[in-house]
Amino acid sequence: MAFPEPKPRRPELPKKLLGTLECKQGAVRAVRFNVDGNYCLTCGSDKSLKLWNPYKGTPLKSYSGHGYEVLDAAGSFDNSQLCSCGGDKTVILWDVATGQVVRKFRGHAGKVNCVEFNEEATVILSGSIDSSIRCWDCRSRRLNPVQILDEAKDGISSLKVSDHEILAGSVDGRVRRYDLRAGELYSDYIGSPITCVCFSKDGQCTLAASLDSTLRLLDKDTGELLGEYTGHKNVTYKMDCCLSERDTHVGSCSEDGKVYFWDLVEGSLTLALPVSNTAVQSLSFHPTEPCLLTASEGRVQLWREESYVAEEGAVA
Repeated sequence: MAFPEPKPRRPELPKKLLGTLECKQGAVRAVRFNVDGNYCLTCGSDKSLKLWNPYKGTPLKSYSGHGYEVLDAAGSFDNSQLCSCGGDKTVILWDVATGQVVRKFRGHAGKVNCVEFNEEATVILSGSIDSSIRCWDCRSRRLNPVQILDEAKDGISSLKVSDHEILAGSVDGRVRRYDLRAGELYSDYIGSPITCVCFSKDGQCTLAASLDSTLRLLDKDTGELLGEYTGHKNVTYKMDCCLSERDTHVGSCSEDGKVYFWDLVEGSLTLALPVSNTAVQSLSFHPTEPCLLTASEGRVQLWREESYVAEEGAVA
């Protein structure tokens, strides 16, 4: 006799504050989970990049090498390397264990807003206010970009990379997707400057946040508008958006000090999470669990679902 499959758990959103990291990096410009969600990176206005265990509240290593504020960072698939970018127009490749600079890539004409590894961590992609995406080879000693994507008419604000696609948001109001297998470029016009883009976990959709205080869910292949999400405030700053670990909810930072979540299908506002008295600058959703990191001013906060019970020794 076959037993019925257990019902899947209802998706929960992180609304319980588990702990706070006082980063001591000036303003935290970005917070990022690593690939498996065990650690996180914080990018500071004091020119530093820090690696943390957010669950215990402990800094693991600090990386210094930028000449101006650090604006974004990412970890490789095996957690052995980091890449970062900043206001000094530089992209840096780091060795995680030693904290040493492996390579510095210069070539952008303005500050670099976003950075990502490709899937194998053999190439770093960076997007800049100079309207270009540049691809840097991590394995060779060549310091010039191996490719420049310069179709954007204004600065690149956000960048995401899948196994064969590059997704970019630009201040010119367009979301561009480069299909590397087909050698094709697809462009969707939003109209308002794009502040953040991301892929859905199933790879079927893209999410774009823009300075008209609206998030838009697009069908990746057709560009069809599948949903719009409003209620938050984003008219001035570059802010992060995300999808939850099971693609059930859409999330966004807001200039009113909250993080907002909407039901992806219904479009209804599900949660307005009070985080700070000032704008929430950055967020990062755990890859597999209902766990959220938020950055505002000089601190990062860790949030879990209400049913979560913290393990002994977790951050307080």
